[in-house]
Amino acid sequence: MTNVKTNETSSKAPSHIAYQVRDREGQKGIWTRIGSVWAHGDGNGFNIQLESVPLDGRITLRTASEKKD
Repeated sequence: MTNVKTNETSSKAPSHIAYQVRDREGQKGIWTRIGSVWAHGDGNGFNIQLESVPLDGRITLRTASEKKD
């Protein structure tokens, strides 16, 4: 059985970035990058590599872009 990968899923760059988002009353939330996400080669899942685990707030996954954090 041959496993065929597309250019999009075989990239070494992450497809998404994981952020911790902490809300503040009356202000914008604080976004802190906490990890990276890669799509599985078969397109049926993701690997998430967290560099820290938040104790509060929420984890948000956003599409990776060329823009620096």
